[in-house]
Amino acid sequence: MHFVIMGCGRVGSTLALTVEQRGHSVAVVDQDADAFRRLGHAFEGRRVTGVGFDHDTLVEAGIHEADAFAAVSSGDNSNILAARVAREKFDVPTVVARIYDPGRAEVYQRLGIPTIATVRWTADQVLRRLVPEGALSEHRDASGRVVMLEVPVHDDWVGRPLRELEAASGARVAYITRLGAGLVPKPGTVHQEGDLVHVVVADELSAKAVKVLGRSPEEVA
Repeated sequence: MHFVIMGCGRVGSTLALTVEQRGHSVAVVDQDADAFRRLGHAFEGRRVTGVGFDHDTLVEAGIHEADAFAAVSSGDNSNILAARVAREKFDVPTVVARIYDPGRAEVYQRLGIPTIATVRWTADQVLRRLVPEGALSEHRDASGRVVMLEVPVHDDWVGRPLRELEAASGARVAYITRLGAGLVPKPGTVHQEGDLVHVVVADELSAKAVKVLGRSPEEVA
């Protein structure tokens, strides 16, 4: 997979190094060439000096081949503009934007661009959205037989009732995180784009649940 990261501050550099350590290719874009020093000499990815929403800069960073794009500079306007360019002009499948203003973050989330407000910000949270390589274990009971997981859900489940996800996976949806807030689902709650799904499942069924929800409903049927 190829990742393009706009912004080489503390979060951007940490994210770039982590992604590269996981075996992916990565390009980091920043207007300040000195910012790339945070990456260290061992970093093998591309360092592209330029504006993160400029067409030629993004092309140089490999945006046409990008599987994911993260806008993590210090400016809300720059981040959301770059995220929209990546999503709407270059059709990058996974786009995440860092937004300082939680109110604005909610608005952009409704536009289909996952955002994270600085109050809850860590590089790890961005990584979960960029590289959903598996479920994140959140809690396990004392016996170790029951686990609560944040499970990556395939986009094709959007618009389907959560009870269908439960029936297919064998897991119970404990709660969802929607627009940065936790929500206990009701019987008719439907999975929406951007939702983070947290399930409770028997440990021996957890691998199946992750596998099923990571596929489209048509593949599962």
